[in-house]
Amino acid sequence: MVKRALSGLDVDGKRVLVRVDFNIPIEQGIEAIAAYDQRLRATLPTIRYLVERDARVILCSHLGRPGGKVSDSLRLAPVGDRLAELLGQPVNSLSDCIGPEVGASVDAMQPRDVVLLENLRFHPGEEANDSEFSSSLASLADCFVMDAFAVTHRAHASTVGVPTILPSAMGLLVQREVESMGAALENPERPLAAVMGGAKVSDKILVLENLLDKLDRLYIGGGMAVTFLNASGMNTGASSIEEDRLDFAKSIMERLRHRGIQLHMPGDVVVASQFEADPPEVRTSPAGAVPDGWYIMDIGPEASAQFSSSLAECKTIIWNGPMGVFEMPRFSQGTRVVADAIASAEGTTSVVGGGSTAETVEELGLMEKMTHVSTGGGASLEFLEGRELPGIAALPDA
Repeated sequence: MVKRALSGLDVDGKRVLVRVDFNIPIEQGIEAIAAYDQRLRATLPTIRYLVERDARVILCSHLGRPGGKVSDSLRLAPVGDRLAELLGQPVNSLSDCIGPEVGASVDAMQPRDVVLLENLRFHPGEEANDSEFSSSLASLADCFVMDAFAVTHRAHASTVGVPTILPSAMGLLVQREVESMGAALENPERPLAAVMGGAKVSDKILVLENLLDKLDRLYIGGGMAVTFLNASGMNTGASSIEEDRLDFAKSIMERLRHRGIQLHMPGDVVVASQFEADPPEVRTSPAGAVPDGWYIMDIGPEASAQFSSSLAECKTIIWNGPMGVFEMPRFSQGTRVVADAIASAEGTTSVVGGGSTAETVEELGLMEKMTHVSTGGGASLEFLEGRELPGIAALPDA
């Protein structure tokens, strides 16, 4: 179902409440904000679109999990300072998100001004989707723009409550997310590949179920590969296995064989004598010959090369999850090689899931080489699962 785009909303000279997602890892210190500002940069086109039309731009976001209480460590002002640098104009960070003082600040805004409301989750009404809280937010503006794809899977006051009150539309970021992932699922250029990694099969069950009939090739890495390799009858050493997902893995492999879909699993793996960043011993092992008591930490060099060579032939690639324990530098090589292959594939549409996968791409400096990198971890997974996202469903149809 096509939702109203920003171009279909009258914003000229209006007070526009924009739900953004500035939930970045501020606990690492203010200096880390610049290193993890993908979500700020991603919403700049929407903010600039509104500023160019003399709108008064009122941004609202959550940050962390304060549990409905004020937490000084989770205030948004430092994020607002970084946004001002990126935007090239002042951003007025307010000390609350509702109330008389906020209303007075909004009333004093001039065309093209930008304000950032305080952390929405300082109020319990946000996560409770409280109607009074929704009304208080809506009273600040003439219209509403949803530009926080990462929270569209949450039925909160600012995501589903406000759009029932104000004229609303998708922001440019949300529109890009929906169109990019929708095209990869509904009308992909083939071969269509899915690269699945990360720690758990259980996190990707519904994604695999939704993609299975659409895929030409499936690549399995990361912790997921451990369960799939074990389900294939291979010894996986001391690596953690999702015992309750072995039958699911077997059924997926059987269905892939039955449908003639290529399955690529690592033929070799990097293993360590201990599951830690700098273990005493590290070696490369055939996937079926992992020593007892050792841990699979990454796909091996041969698997990395094989994955990369095969992915170069694909025309649409959906990637979600690293190939190994990427946060440990010694075990990041498989992810780096595969990421480079996806980024450098000529004439290929690459759609990268959010969360840790997006952070990986950002850390590797490959953001600009991917067709689309999602800003939403859980939201991108649910979209790929084929589920309706409440924050998008709440918007009016085009």
